[in-house]
Amino acid sequence: MDTILSTITSPADLKSMSMVQLTQLAEEIRERLILGVAKTGGHIGPNLGVVELTIAMHYVFDTPTDSFIFDVSHQAYVHKLLTGREHLFDTIRQPGGLNGFMLRTESEHDSYGAGHAGTALSAALGMAVGRDLAGGTEHIVALAGDAAFTNGISFEALNNVAAQTKRLIIVLNDNEWSIDKNVGAIAEYFHKIAMNSTYVSLHDAAAGFVEKIGGKAARHVVRRAEEAAKGLVGRGMIFEEFGISYFGPIDGHNLPMLIETFKFLKTQNKPVVLHAITQKGRGFQPALEGQKKFHGLGPYHPETGETKPAIQKTYSEIFAETLTKLATANDKVVAITAAMPNGTALDLFRPVHPTRYFDVGIAEEHAVIFAAGLAIKGFKPFCAIYSTFLQRSFDQIVHDVALQKLPVVFCMDRGGLSGDDGPTHHGLFDISYLRGVPNLIHMDPVDEDELADMMYTAMLHDGPSAIRYPRGTGPGVRVKEQPVALEIGKAKVLKGRPGAEVVVFGLGAMMAEAERFVGMLEAGGFSVALINPRFAKPVDRECVDRYGVECGLVVTFEDHVLAGGFGSAVLETLNELQIDVPMVRVGWPDEFIEHGKVEALRAKYGLTAEAAAETCRGALEEIVEWRAENRRPHLSRR
Repeated sequence: MDTILSTITSPADLKSMSMVQLTQLAEEIRERLILGVAKTGGHIGPNLGVVELTIAMHYVFDTPTDSFIFDVSHQAYVHKLLTGREHLFDTIRQPGGLNGFMLRTESEHDSYGAGHAGTALSAALGMAVGRDLAGGTEHIVALAGDAAFTNGISFEALNNVAAQTKRLIIVLNDNEWSIDKNVGAIAEYFHKIAMNSTYVSLHDAAAGFVEKIGGKAARHVVRRAEEAAKGLVGRGMIFEEFGISYFGPIDGHNLPMLIETFKFLKTQNKPVVLHAITQKGRGFQPALEGQKKFHGLGPYHPETGETKPAIQKTYSEIFAETLTKLATANDKVVAITAAMPNGTALDLFRPVHPTRYFDVGIAEEHAVIFAAGLAIKGFKPFCAIYSTFLQRSFDQIVHDVALQKLPVVFCMDRGGLSGDDGPTHHGLFDISYLRGVPNLIHMDPVDEDELADMMYTAMLHDGPSAIRYPRGTGPGVRVKEQPVALEIGKAKVLKGRPGAEVVVFGLGAMMAEAERFVGMLEAGGFSVALINPRFAKPVDRECVDRYGVECGLVVTFEDHVLAGGFGSAVLETLNELQIDVPMVRVGWPDEFIEHGKVEALRAKYGLTAEAAAETCRGALEEIVEWRAENRRPHLSRR
């Protein structure tokens, strides 16, 4: 027997359904989400919380004519199921399958792509103004979680809404969580509204009065009742201070109420916000009990929620454990996260040093300037922020930290390809966007122990530092009890001597592939030097000079885009040293890389030892010719 969900080919199919059918559909969607994501992994908790909201939105509005903009868009799985992609749902976050976020190229119903928080309101306002300028009548609906309002961009958008458009619908999806529990004054403010029984009861009573008698007098009573209730919460609702009419809070799982409310909001010729209270993980007990874990995770058991036990510690865990030890030994060490204590593993640091742990919410720009202020007062701030999210803070890194040469440490989790999360989360640009910043050093460890050494080095350094490390686990190297300080800008030669025919630099996570490449060359009879550069900035000029001047080929491996990356830095150094030598750079091309398994994507884009060998074929053949003609393995290249 077909389910209701299996018969839906477009949102238009919802229009003729009864409330009983829509309620059944919600149950089927939850079951589909739980079973599907159990196989693929993904953001199960957020999506279970917006089932009724998404159904109601599609029931009342008409995409793709009307536009839905989801903040972050990791909670768009239900939207995908209702827009003709149910048969593809088992491919979500899999190679060649559905993206885990909204993607404009994936469906006409995906009006705006996103993967970072705080984008929905600005994008929706821009689309609304564009509609107004074109004389359109379509509706623009932005759905943003309460965590998105800890982001400064959201307030920049709110500041402009009433002045720039007369029609925009904002849905505040209030579940009190981002990945961890929301923090700060805004979170407390929303909680205060939601929990104020007087306000809720007055709102409900007023609504009931309207239903009974209607008319102008009733509207006046509603307005007065709401104003009185709002006075109990604070000096006016924050949204109304921005000129945006506020409605709510309402039960975000009550389908009839949601549908009637959206029908009403659809008629309003003014910007409005609907405050909906939802439950993250609703319908799946393990997700309710483990909110942080089930925000986003890998495959799990669909009944128990159990995941495979970890075999070894992740880089994030090594980072957090090392930072905890450093903070124990040095009371000036502090930790800062931008709403990612779980993702960065700082939830391991927090219970040990609670007074030196700071979660600033989804506010990376603020996090960096906040760290600068702490540094001025003599503290050593470690900012744990994903590489892709730190992009937001480029100006603050330059203007507030580097220009003042403040000793802030940027620990960039997810440096390199992030796999299943796709292009919005790949950390492939941080060397490029930080390498040109004066006063800043940039490190990339080859293993867990070197990460600890780099953190210790950064703690002792008197200027800004950046350390990038990959998602997941490393090679499994044991971390020694006491880290050692590295010499700034000094590479480590792992094998080979000056005069080797080929010099290979393997940066960070690409060292394993560089080692495979070296093994292939040695099997072919070439003499090879293998170097762990450690520093993307500054490059070890003496090492490049000593090894590059007499070799026949330089090869660099990096988990980063080639444009402006580590290989570019080595190429620039060779040029400055006036060393004319063939060079091959192995890294990601000048394009956005799709989601997929890291190994498969590396093979596809040529980040393997085999691909490197093929690229180097001409230079290697030339080295063989030199041997025959000159009876020596190398020539001076200066």
